[in-house]
Amino acid sequence: MRRLGSVQRKMPCVFVTEVKDEPSAKREHQPFTVLATETISHKALDADIHSAIPTEKVDGTCCYVTTYKDQPYLWARLDRKPNKQADKRFKNFLRSQENSKEFLWNVEEDFKPVPECWIPAKEIEHLKGNPVPDENGHIPGWVPVEKSNKQYCWHSSVVNYEFEIALVLKHHPDDPGLLEISAVPLSDLLEQTLELIGTNINGNPYGLGNKKHPIHLLIPHGAFQIRNLPKLKHNDLLSWFEGCREGKIEGIVWHCSDGCLIKVTTKILHEFKACIINMNLNKYGYAFDTKCLFNHFSKIDNQKFGRLKDIILDV
Repeated sequence: MRRLGSVQRKMPCVFVTEVKDEPSAKREHQPFTVLATETISHKALDADIHSAIPTEKVDGTCCYVTTYKDQPYLWARLDRKPNKQADKRFKNFLRSQENSKEFLWNVEEDFKPVPECWIPAKEIEHLKGNPVPDENGHIPGWVPVEKSNKQYCWHSSVVNYEFEIALVLKHHPDDPGLLEISAVPLSDLLEQTLELIGTNINGNPYGLGNKKHPIHLLIPHGAFQIRNLPKLKHNDLLSWFEGCREGKIEGIVWHCSDGCLIKVTTKILHEFKACIINMNLNKYGYAFDTKCLFNHFSKIDNQKFGRLKDIILDV
């Protein structure tokens, strides 16, 4: 199977969208709402969406694995946002009737500073050497996850840089109907993007862990391929989402052969089912920190759970 794409820019919708003149429920101060129509978008058709690989969209926060300090590192998503003055100008522009014109940014002066180690996402456009903001006025990018940075403590809980491993949830290699939590070499994840899910991420929609014993995991983008998806028609997809067990998911991301990612989102959340723990740490010949997730999972190595959310770390 070909290697699937990574999230390095805002994903377009598979359907043409239309703007309704009513306030957005998703974005504060946005005076309009964007809705999908029944027409497949030109971007999707140009990317040969009909030959793409459909995968389950997961509700978490986006991460990226690339090299930092001469070793594989986990990076957290950090979008560069406009400063107060530029943001005010941009919102006034959105409220105005002049949306046919293009908003002019001064990237060097209009944006808040970011850490020196910040890098822009790979696939964003550049103009005169500067990254171009997206339609929301943001410049998608990444910062390395350091153990010392408390802001990213939940990110850092799923990696061990000494042994260059990450806590990953994926299909069991010998049983596609079973999920597996295991320690995966970060080198195997290089240049991939992943979704961080767990107790303290996005309101914990999957019900993982609890406040006393939080659980966080990484899921590679494209890890859960969708079988037997209906034809790419609006009503057929709607019926699939609403009428069958396989359709009870947060959305679909199509991985196209040119690397383009196309999505459609629902408000349904998938409940992850049976899962087994594969966390034998003896091969590392090292006593892991007793409070780390790797150590906690090693205590329930080879145990099987009927649902992912049934895993409770009794530490």
